[in-house]
This record gives sequence, C-alpha cells and structure tokens, in this order.
Amino acid sequence: MTDQQSRTPTREGVLEAAQKVAAILPPTPLLPVTIDGHQVWIKAECLQPIGAFKIRGAWHRLSALSEEERAAGVVAVSSGNHAQGVAWAAHRLGMAATIVMPADAPPIKLARTRELGAEIVTYDRLKENREEIAQAIAEQKGATYCHAFADPWVIEGQGSAGIEFAEQLAARSAPPVDRIVACCGGGGLTAGLALACPDAAVVPVEPEGWDDVCRSLEAGSICRVQDNPPPTACDALQTLATSPLNFAVLRERCAFGLRISEAEVAQAQRFAFEHLRLVLEPGGAVALAAALAGKVALDGTTVIMATGGNVDPVQFARVLTEG
Repeated sequence: MTDQQSRTPTREGVLEAAQKVAAILPPTPLLPVTIDGHQVWIKAECLQPIGAFKIRGAWHRLSALSEEERAAGVVAVSSGNHAQGVAWAAHRLGMAATIVMPADAPPIKLARTRELGAEIVTYDRLKENREEIAQAIAEQKGATYCHAFADPWVIEGQGSAGIEFAEQLAARSAPPVDRIVACCGGGGLTAGLALACPDAAVVPVEPEGWDDVCRSLEAGSICRVQDNPPPTACDALQTLATSPLNFAVLRERCAFGLRISEAEVAQAQRFAFEHLRLVLEPGGAVALAAALAGKVALDGTTVIMATGGNVDPVQFARVLTEG
C-alpha cells in the first residue's frame, strides 16, 4: 500500500517522477529573457495540458497507487490547478475523482475541472474547513486523499520540473542552474525543486499577506499567515500554513522567501504577455514579479518558474489594459 505517513520525499523519487512524466508529456519550454541586463530562463509550466505544473505531482501520486486503490478513487482539495491535475491524471487512469473547491474559485477553473470528469464539492473558504470536508469524503468512499502539497509523491512530482530544465540547460550548453525562483503556496513545488537541484539556491515567492512560508523561514518553525489576510488575485497561493513534510526540506534549502505586491504581480503578467507571449495567472506570475521588482539577484544561471496560466479572460484583459 502507498502509505503517505511512512514516506518522505527524496531526490531518487524526483528522478523517478521525472521519468514517469517524460513518458507521457513533452517538456515545457525553457525561454530566455533579459531582465535588468541579465539573461534568465523562464520555465513555462503554464503551457502544460492543464495550464499548470500541478499535473506533475498528480500524475506521480496517482500512478503510484495500486489497482485496488485506483478502483476506490481519489479525493483532493484545490482552488483549481491541483484540481485539474488530479482530474486529468484520474481520467487517464480510469479513476473517479472528487475535488473539494472553494465556492469562489475562478469559474474557469471550476469549469475545466468538471470538463475533465471530476465531481466537485464546493465549500465556503471563510467558514468551512476544506481538509475536514475532503477527509470525510475520502473516508466515506474509501478513496485516497491526494493533498495539494503535503504529500511525498506530489512533492517529488513537482520537482520533476527541475530535472527537466536541468536537461534543457545542458542541451543548450548553458551552465548548471545557480538559482531557482519559484511561486510558492504550500511549498510543494519549492520543496520538490530543492530536492531536484541540490546545488542551486531556491527562493520561494508569495503574495503579500499570504506569506506563511516566508514567516516560517524567518522564525525557524512553521507559522501561519496572520489573521485576516488581505484579498489577493493569487487564488492559487492562498495557503494558511505549510506542512512539516514540506518545511523539513525548505528550512534546509531556502535561506529566505520573498513577498510580492498585487501591483508587482500585475506588472509581471503584462511583461510575460508582451515579452514572452505567455498568459500567466496572478499566482503563476509571482516569481517573475520578484525578478522584475529587483527583489532577487539574477546573476549566474537563474531559472524562474512561470507556474500557471488559468486566468479568467476578463480579469486578464483588465490587467493588460490598466497597466
């Protein structure tokens, strides 16, 4: 049985995940761009089939299940990108998927999750505990609960992006990566990349007020976001606290985290569209925002993760026109 509680994520697991992902998906582009006189590399995970990197962790997690476990289905919690990743992987494996999503999730994410065949259960983000809802459903169905970030297979799967861009850099005779700037919610991607690229500095980036990982790194122990966090367009990064599984990796590999304003996020969305022809959702643009705002060094070989592109068309058009 694939017991989540008895396993920790490893680099060997990341390498296995990379092989599994490469067998079913083409690599996403690694795009060069110049920022403040430095050439950096943008890893365009927004061009995955579901529009986000989350497909990696979902595939590694679900494909590791036994036939008996697959028959019982999967339950997940997500504002939209992990939801689509789990729904996509479950559909490919012939599994039933139930996704607990906030009622105020972007309509485009709700619609695309349904299109992939998943059953959606909505909840009130401010009044209900999504983890309790999901775990109750999983217990009732006897299904596997696939956590969006606090799962060893999910962490390893997200880290496969690091193995992929390392190979892309080598193929272009570029030096190995020195620094990875990553969008961060619960820390699944950041922890996975830290395992994938042990010689690189890893910098998590969060929206202002939703900075649980930044606060945890500064305190040396897990901290939640402060009470009454501000509204943010970065729905994909609204995590209240990271988990011990993720933080065990992050505290060893991440010297600090960065906070980004809503205006800086919008600027990054416009930059990606104008200079890279990429559509980024707010949460998928925070790492690029940190680079554009001068909040992180860009010397050496720097890879910036562009993690998702599932943005509401009206909202995106507003960002472009108001800039």
